[in-house]
Amino acid sequence: MSYSEKIAGKLNELLEKNYDAEKGYKLAAEKVKREDLKKFFTARAQERYDYGHEIKSEIRNFGESPDKGSSTAGDAHRSWMNIKASLSNDTDEAVLEEALRGEKKAVDEYEDVINESEIPVSTKQVLVKQKNGIVAALNEVKALEKQA
Repeated sequence: MSYSEKIAGKLNELLEKNYDAEKGYKLAAEKVKREDLKKFFTARAQERYDYGHEIKSEIRNFGESPDKGSSTAGDAHRSWMNIKASLSNDTDEAVLEEALRGEKKAVDEYEDVINESEIPVSTKQVLVKQKNGIVAALNEVKALEKQA
């Protein structure tokens, strides 16, 4: 496997996670009752959509093709979010818990790729910026959860 293929493979994994997060946030926006949460989740879906395009650009910079679609794990997480929200008496809180869980996992996944020695500095800068955005969203989810 070439250097470009290896880097693109790692970036495609993050791209897939951003597809998953975008879809999950769209689902979350549909599930919650509070208008502030709907706006929050809609904004996060757009943010992850934008992150996906940035990652696609990085993948193309390596002369590789971005993957399309979402992961099976992401589909399973959205299904779990759907079931949990429908069974819970406090739907907004259940959706926030799932968002919190997903964002914690996303931070770890970004850290894994950022800490790879093969990732070029310019690509790391894009990923660090995105990870920082996810951390900010994670902190906001924690604050919203306390309000719920």
